[in-house]
Amino acid sequence: MTKTGTRNTGGRRTLKRVLITLGTVVAVLLAALGGGFAWLWTGADTSTAGKSSFANELVIPPLAEHTRVKADGTKVFDLEMRAGETEFRPGRPTTTWGFNGDHLGPTLRAERGDKVEVRVRNTLDESSTVHWHGMHLPARMDGGPHQMVRPGATWTPHWKIDQPAATLWYHPHPHGRTAKHVQRGLAGMFLLDDERSSALPLPKKYGVDDLPVIVQDVKFDGDRFDDRRGMMQDVGFLGDRTMVNGTLDPYREVRDELVRLRLLNASTARTYSFGFDDSRRYAHIATDGGLLERPVETDRLQLSPGERAEIVVRMRPGERTTLRSFPQDNYGDAWNTRFGGGDDSFDILQLRAAATLRPSPALRERLGEPEVPDGSGAVRARHFDLKRSGINGHKMAMDRVDETVTRGTTETWTVRNTNGMPHNFHVHDVQFRVLEVNGKTPPPHLLGAAKDTVFVPSGTTMKLALRFEGPADPDTPYMYHCHLLYHEDQGMMGQFVVVEKGQRAGQPDSGEHEAHAGH
Repeated sequence: MTKTGTRNTGGRRTLKRVLITLGTVVAVLLAALGGGFAWLWTGADTSTAGKSSFANELVIPPLAEHTRVKADGTKVFDLEMRAGETEFRPGRPTTTWGFNGDHLGPTLRAERGDKVEVRVRNTLDESSTVHWHGMHLPARMDGGPHQMVRPGATWTPHWKIDQPAATLWYHPHPHGRTAKHVQRGLAGMFLLDDERSSALPLPKKYGVDDLPVIVQDVKFDGDRFDDRRGMMQDVGFLGDRTMVNGTLDPYREVRDELVRLRLLNASTARTYSFGFDDSRRYAHIATDGGLLERPVETDRLQLSPGERAEIVVRMRPGERTTLRSFPQDNYGDAWNTRFGGGDDSFDILQLRAAATLRPSPALRERLGEPEVPDGSGAVRARHFDLKRSGINGHKMAMDRVDETVTRGTTETWTVRNTNGMPHNFHVHDVQFRVLEVNGKTPPPHLLGAAKDTVFVPSGTTMKLALRFEGPADPDTPYMYHCHLLYHEDQGMMGQFVVVEKGQRAGQPDSGEHEAHAGH
């Protein structure tokens, strides 16, 4: 054989070996990637169902007493943002934040017609705010990102309660840092009462047959909160266990036939589907903005971050039942369902009935008349496209007014999510009515209900009716945003101002001027 033939044969052999080696490397890499993906997939769902010890008695946040009453009848409350330590597990203190304590805050309570003032003092080492979620009040008192309170400063909002009885809540709202501040423990309930609800034969003994249930998911890294967002978790932080009112593995002994649970999803990204482990049915009686017209009997109720609901469950002597969050199927595709928490399940709270129970009156067939517009007489329609990149293609800008509405008018807002992942939609100051879901009549738990936050799964379009009662303030905006707080912090938020007819929007500040004392 010639030298040339030998070289060609050797070259072909070398090329063959290279190709075989490359093929082997590619096969190994593909196998590793496939194995890694399989590991991620199988490890992405979390469940504590059937595994909880229920060893800790549920803590009930104290009712805040007003510190004084002014000459004009204004009730004054004091809230102090503090840093501290909390032993969620015996002998293992965790650094936390709270209002008037180390973690979470007291329950504020007022009646329709009350004038209230809240003196908010910040003793933390960074600025924050307090937003009154679900409250109808002037924009300057709203506690959004424009009402920042510096360390050592006091902010004193004041307003008149002018809305129906409802379960509201308060939490920080600093632009870009809301998730962090809520995760550390800055949250509490704000309950409103009125004559109609007080006259109804509902469970209403706070902490006895009327229980606040503030649900949050958490994860620990040693003794610290682990607030890191997991791989593929585009919705935001998802914890591996839950707590209620700051209590891990909680139980509550009850002594009444009917028990009212005021459910608040205070998690930063996780959506829950509430039911009971024995599949018992219960009465859904109220949404974000107050009582439903009639009780809705159900065995599942889905709440996204920021949403509230009141349910009444019937207990039998000596029994135990567990409030549980079940897997959900409306997160979008299989990828988003698995990595967005849709496959997860949690045991939330165990109820333990006494051997003898106090009798409870039956629920009325009619409860309330939600004060939300029906869309008739709407003067304008607006559209909001929800995407991680921003709402209607715009990221939040503190000094930009996105929408201008006229005081005393009704509008319809159409909210659409085609983003492939879950979102929700929260509007400050107003309670709205859901008119349509994908062009159809809303499901029973939303029908005619007063809402300020609503879950908008991927592939969903909702039409809302809103009425803007003011007061007008062209320079101070309210927010609308996704209440999955990672999305909000990344800029999935916009601003609107309420103006008088013919008035133009002003220029909001950039948020650099933070509150000292005063209003």
